[in-house]
Amino acid sequence: MSYFKVVDWESAYTNGAYIVDGDRWPSAWVEPAKTLRDNLLAAGRAKLDVAYGPAQRNRLDLFLPEGQPKGLVVFVHGGYWLQLDKSYWSHFAAGSIAAGYAVAIPSYTLCPENRITGIGKEIAAAITAAAASVDGPIVLTGHSAGGQLAARMMTTTSPLDGTILRRIRHVLAISGVHDLRPIMKRKMNKELRIDAAEAQTESPVLLEPVDAIRLTCWVGGAERAEFIRQNALLANIWTGLGAATEAVIEPDKHHYSVLDGLMDVGHSLTRTLLAE
Repeated sequence: MSYFKVVDWESAYTNGAYIVDGDRWPSAWVEPAKTLRDNLLAAGRAKLDVAYGPAQRNRLDLFLPEGQPKGLVVFVHGGYWLQLDKSYWSHFAAGSIAAGYAVAIPSYTLCPENRITGIGKEIAAAITAAAASVDGPIVLTGHSAGGQLAARMMTTTSPLDGTILRRIRHVLAISGVHDLRPIMKRKMNKELRIDAAEAQTESPVLLEPVDAIRLTCWVGGAERAEFIRQNALLANIWTGLGAATEAVIEPDKHHYSVLDGLMDVGHSLTRTLLAE
């Protein structure tokens, strides 16, 4: 009998070093993101740097479809709660916009200035502000750390108001880090400052989902084993707590290319995100 044990937590949660030309990301996203923003701004269908709170990074971009939006998609970016901002991810709104949805992409105050608990509160404020501008159902999605933040919104201790919670139709977490306890073993925790109490209150796998939630956990088949495990873990646990869940492994996709389907209205990722 053979046993498996993670002995190198840095390696287990490091992505770029295990991808061919992995150092291309996230810089490879800058130009396509800018192109989408510029095109929609020229068409009068983009509202950039909308304030949703008092902090410097409490800003969101709102992209609009042609005609009346069918609803609102909110995309929460990743970067291990330490890096990046909304400007890298704009082009991943393209599939949802083409399907007739408005898309909001917020920035948020990063660690160590903030803590993950505080980031969750900011994301709730961003969702609330965007929801005030767009009628209809709300769909949440997020990548990596953003997957954790999106799923966190749909727990019984959510920082969201009940009126907003009732509008949320679906959460699709992409390559989410849903159990924060392994991240406490990484060097980056000197900046994140996750302790046992915060891991308990902010890890979706340790929390109860709200009633009637529909959750999809989506991950690339070429990702690090820990991301694949965490993806399955949340779907497994929330199924046992009464949620409607699905876990999807998209073949051959790594931690960055797994997002590509969001640019295509006909891709299974976008179709799953927006399914009624």
